[in-house]
Amino acid sequence: MAIDKKMLIESDPHQVRIAVLEADRLTEIFVERLRHRGVVGNVYKGRVTRVLPGMQAAFVDIGLERDAFLYVSDVVESDVVELDAERVDEAAATEAVGEPADLAASGPAAASAERSAANGGERSIEELLQSGQEVLVQVTKDALANKGARVSTHITLPSRNLVLLPTVRHVGVSRRIEDEAERERLRGLLEALGTDAGGLIVRTAGEGRSADELAVDRRYLAERWQRIRELAERTAAPTMIHRDQDLALRVVRDLFTDEYSVLWVDSAETYQRVVEFLGNVQPELASRVKLDRHEARLFERFRIEEEIEAALASKVWLRSGGYLVINQTEALVAIDVNTGRFVGQHSLEDTVLRTNLEAVEEIVRQIRLRDLSGIVVIDLIDMNEQEHRDQVFAALELELRRDRAKSQVLNLSEFGLVELTRKRSHANLERLLTRRCPYCQGSGRIKTLATICLNIRTAVLRTVREGPAARELLLRVHPEVAQALQTEERALLDELERSVGARLLLHSVADFHHERFELTEA
Repeated sequence: MAIDKKMLIESDPHQVRIAVLEADRLTEIFVERLRHRGVVGNVYKGRVTRVLPGMQAAFVDIGLERDAFLYVSDVVESDVVELDAERVDEAAATEAVGEPADLAASGPAAASAERSAANGGERSIEELLQSGQEVLVQVTKDALANKGARVSTHITLPSRNLVLLPTVRHVGVSRRIEDEAERERLRGLLEALGTDAGGLIVRTAGEGRSADELAVDRRYLAERWQRIRELAERTAAPTMIHRDQDLALRVVRDLFTDEYSVLWVDSAETYQRVVEFLGNVQPELASRVKLDRHEARLFERFRIEEEIEAALASKVWLRSGGYLVINQTEALVAIDVNTGRFVGQHSLEDTVLRTNLEAVEEIVRQIRLRDLSGIVVIDLIDMNEQEHRDQVFAALELELRRDRAKSQVLNLSEFGLVELTRKRSHANLERLLTRRCPYCQGSGRIKTLATICLNIRTAVLRTVREGPAARELLLRVHPEVAQALQTEERALLDELERSVGARLLLHSVADFHHERFELTEA
């Protein structure tokens, strides 16, 4: 049975947020801060600032805060290269990888890798680029905390039904279109259109489209590419040549299909733009767009705010009483499955199986919602029976089919571990909405009360030793530290007063960090 899907677009003067719900549960969230719009999909005329033979890459100034990074595999040798159909279809299989600024049928990074193979992958970066050279590039990954944006000279321009790849001369069909007869029909239509303006890929939304509809998309993309080239020729680097559509139209363009029962929009201006856009590209969907007129905010009515807060927590409870623990590190994401309060009704093996089956469904939802990427290690509860391990692994693979991001999964090990890799093109939800804690520096831990009290003792002794004697000293600390010094750590406080020869007066300061204290004369 098909899952009911809804989309919500909420906007204010500062940000646009889009939620995707499946069976009324949040599965994806897209956020665009209007002061910090992402740049993935934008086209720039840049200037090479450094060529790095040792890394087979180059830095390119595109006018952003940091120079962009360009790998040799992302550099096209000439204006046009040939791709065989199998490679184009492989590129097309990466459709809608989850980045709101890059939801094309073939992302620039994916296409560039395929075209690199077509080039033979033999030429070095110093043969292709020199410092000071001007290049036309497209951003494939947003800048992260310690890295500049990643760019490619392989441009991809998406529309509703097609993607134009100006640097190739071949056609392909998204692998998400599985009917072989339909694939052959679409391929024939593309070949009839020709590849004078570049290669073409039919997106999933193009399934069932007529020759005229595809021709309109192709003409629109060819004209857009011509405008980009003309502007680039008369503009000096570094500068932006083409900006991708805003978040609302990008997500509607790339995600909103007849699988969705409704699209709620809280802004009249955004509603009008979305309806006009769908009226031009897929009129039958325009009636599913609804303007929300309730007083309560859209995300509040659908309890999206609560879901977002839960997605920032490390512990996720399962309906059965079991729970997940999700820990993100620089190198990988670890997800641990625990039975928690769930004790089952029959046997331990049955309890473990049911918990793991429920867990894999929630794990994939959390991966999509949090946009977890890189290496993901899932530690399932150990199962003794091979049949149960196979059943859980099959359930995991089935759930991952709902995910548009490209991933690879290794088999379930005898220890209950599953490793998978998932493509990343931008900062995940945690990095987008949070920052490193200035107190614990990202460790997630602070000193115990006993440790803090001992540290205070050392610091007080040093301060008194270096300064003039006083009969009374005022010690300002966090309330929990003050409580500890008056109860379980009272012996330490008494010993400290004897050592310094003064009375210590405690004063609680609610807004102090636990580890902060101040010592002054009373």
